[in-house]
Amino acid sequence: MKIGIIGAGNIGGNLARRLTALGHDVSVANSRGPQTLTDLAKETGATPVPAAEAARGAQVVVVTVQLKAVPDLPSGLLDGAAEDVAVIDTGNYYPQRDGRIAGIEDEGRTESRWTEQQIGHPVIKAFNGTYAQDILDRPRPAGAPDRLALPVAGDDPAAKRTVRDLIEQLGFDTVDAGGIDESWRQQPATPVYGLRAGVEGVRAALAEASPERPAEFRA
Repeated sequence: MKIGIIGAGNIGGNLARRLTALGHDVSVANSRGPQTLTDLAKETGATPVPAAEAARGAQVVVVTVQLKAVPDLPSGLLDGAAEDVAVIDTGNYYPQRDGRIAGIEDEGRTESRWTEQQIGHPVIKAFNGTYAQDILDRPRPAGAPDRLALPVAGDDPAAKRTVRDLIEQLGFDTVDAGGIDESWRQQPATPVYGLRAGVEGVRAALAEASPERPAEFRA
């Protein structure tokens, strides 16, 4: 598939490494410009592009930037993407870093619902509680007893299936975590956030989650 990655930090960079190794055509962008991505491009074969071009022709777009940077993404970010593009949101709200976001704190939106309203497109929430190094170090074949599972939330069944299939290609099982309005179950400070477990452990952790935002994650 053609995949665009917007954000070249730990998650974005390691996804670029793995996805290119799997044979996908990957474009990668960051806020500082493609000239700052030459080392990653040489290492992986990914194509560095301006953020406004990362989604061009893409069947999957990964948005992996700090939440405070989401409103600053280029307008028309997804113009030119495939008609059925699946957009993955890996983001988390950390008030100490991102500042106070009223739509999350006062209006009760989940972090990913807020993000999709900023970019004007539905998203699939995945990788937000995944350790970046695990993307490189913890892939396992299907059926392996130590294969990890990742929660995946989203409202579009076809896009969710695309993302789950891609995660399974990467060497991880997936658990359907419900729609975006249920994605609070995998936000920071929930039992599943950062959990290294298989399918049953992830399902149990999602079920144990509380919708109340902990004090340390409120501004």
